[in-house]
Parts: sequence; C-alpha cells; structure tokens
Amino acid sequence: MKRKIISAIAVTLSLCITALIVHSCGIYSFTGTSIQSDVKTISISYFEYKALKVNPTLANQMTESLRDKFIKLTKLEQVDMDGDLQIEGAITGYDVKATAVTANETAAQNRLTVSVKISFVNKNHPEDDFDDKSFSAYADFDSSLSLDSKEAELCDEIVEKLCEDIFNATVAQW
Repeated sequence: MKRKIISAIAVTLSLCITALIVHSCGIYSFTGTSIQSDVKTISISYFEYKALKVNPTLANQMTESLRDKFIKLTKLEQVDMDGDLQIEGAITGYDVKATAVTANETAAQNRLTVSVKISFVNKNHPEDDFDDKSFSAYADFDSSLSLDSKEAELCDEIVEKLCEDIFNATVAQW
C-alpha cells in the first residue's frame, strides 16, 4: 500500500516538474504558439483595403479581430510600431459567386470569399519572416437571401477563419 502511494506521488511530482520545465522555457505554450522567450511585443498595422468591391467596415474589423486574437492567446504587449513581431496586411479580394446551381440554371447558393495578403516580420528571428503570403476564407449563403441581409454575419465568420489562419502562420508556425 505504501509503495502505491509513493509511486503515485513520484509520478505526480515528475509530471509537475515536466510541466514546469516546458512552461518556463518560453518556447512552447498550451495555446499552440511557439513564441521565443526574447519576443515581447507585437505591432499589427491597420489593414489596407484594396479589393474592387467595397465593404467599408471590413478593414477595421479584420485589424481589430487580429489584435484581439493576439491579446487573448499570447502574453505579447501590443505596441503601435516597431514591435518584435510586425504584421501588415491588405484585403485584396471580396467576391460573391454562385456555388450551387439548380435544375433551372439559377444559383441555389452563393459564396462570399475574402482574400488577404500578409507580411510578417520577426525582428529577433528573421528566418520566420514572410512577405505577401495569401490567405482566403469563405462562407456560403442561400441565394434567396441578399448579400446585404447576411453580409455582417458572413464577414464575422470569414474574419474569424482568416485570423485563425494568420495567427497559426505567424506564431504557431503551422
């Protein structure tokens, strides 16, 4: 009985020590990021809007959502410029196309697609940098509905997907 208790304590203690070592090294976190311990700040520039079809709120929504993601999932301090990590982006596409056609040759479903290009700089580890990397995400909606009636909901969904992809490409390095 004593051996089982001692064995259980030893296992628990070794797991705690391992978790402490992994967490204290600063390279791995349980959110999936791999931010080096010498990286302390991030600057995310306001997204430019370069798409032909205009959505006046999308650039601001994209910028703020990406900033919020970094606030929630990292310990990085956000600064206006010259952060250890720097992200600049532009919305390059905003398109609606039919995706499903009925027997009457009318659209049954439409797809809103948003495309962005991102430049990423890691001042302390330039091997992680990338320039003009493209990301896109889409959401489908019933063609009986107008884009105006669904646009805000669709953009929320798309921006969430894009921010997840950008986050993963920059600090999770997926």
